[in-house]
Amino acid sequence: MMILYFLIGCSIVMALIFLAAFFWSLKDGQQDDMVTPGIRVLFDDDSPKVAETESREVGKSGRREVRKSESPKV
Repeated sequence: MMILYFLIGCSIVMALIFLAAFFWSLKDGQQDDMVTPGIRVLFDDDSPKVAETESREVGKSGRREVRKSESPKV
């Protein structure tokens, strides 16, 4: 039964810490801009970047040859 009182006390202390952190973030201005994140999703990034991939294959001479190919990065 004693452990139950301890766990309830710990949970209340943790809740107060999270509540204090929330009010601190409000005072600091972290919750002010509510419009920009919603609009940022609608805009595309710049052009997709092309990644170079290398595949190594054994050629006719018996040595490994490096072949570069370009594939769009998703």
